[in-house]
Amino acid sequence: MNGEVKKPEAFRVEGLRKSFFIEGKRLDVLKGVDIEFRPGEMLCIVGASGAGKSTFLHVLGTLDSPTSGRVLYGDTDVTALDPARLARFRNRTIGFVFQFHHLLPDFTALENCSLPARIAGLPEAQAEAMAAEVLAKVGLSERLAHKPGELSGGEQQRVAVARALVMRPALLLADEPTGNLDTATGESVHELLLSLNRMFDMTVIVVTHNERLAARMPRVLTMADGVLAERPR
Repeated sequence: MNGEVKKPEAFRVEGLRKSFFIEGKRLDVLKGVDIEFRPGEMLCIVGASGAGKSTFLHVLGTLDSPTSGRVLYGDTDVTALDPARLARFRNRTIGFVFQFHHLLPDFTALENCSLPARIAGLPEAQAEAMAAEVLAKVGLSERLAHKPGELSGGEQQRVAVARALVMRPALLLADEPTGNLDTATGESVHELLLSLNRMFDMTVIVVTHNERLAARMPRVLTMADGVLAERPR
């Protein structure tokens, strides 16, 4: 695969807290999370709706700032980076897959997938070559010129996965990536994530309600009352 290959490092969070103020009242969602994610591991986070799973993923992925605490990648405290450096770090180090694919409807699969590389300032030809390569990895080499409306739900989510991978991130965060898919299609996306973890040697963290997927993970964390805990195996 073209582009910079990044050796994964450990992600960890220290004393992570996140509060929101709603109508003058403080809502504490994350209440002092301390956890480390080993380089290249695959795990999932489970828990009831509203437990703080998505909030944690957004803070870990630098899409939101913690109220207090730190997010560290190796020796780098990413919560201390200025906005420009943080945006560059996020673009090159973290990939995101959400429940809804968020593809641009007027762009082809190739154009959608190449966007992170274009944002990084890579030439169009290089960005599209990288996108074509990763789209082939997810089984869409025959769909490069198709727009989202011409693709099935599973194919659209595969484009979203490919877009998240195009910069060869060290960390892939997936928030209910199959929640909008039927059972069979969801299983195929689960299989894809498992195979990509092995293929690219990246850390993959999946938030899911799917206990069948959780049962296949080597590590499962449970979010409850704003705190993450290891689930006994």
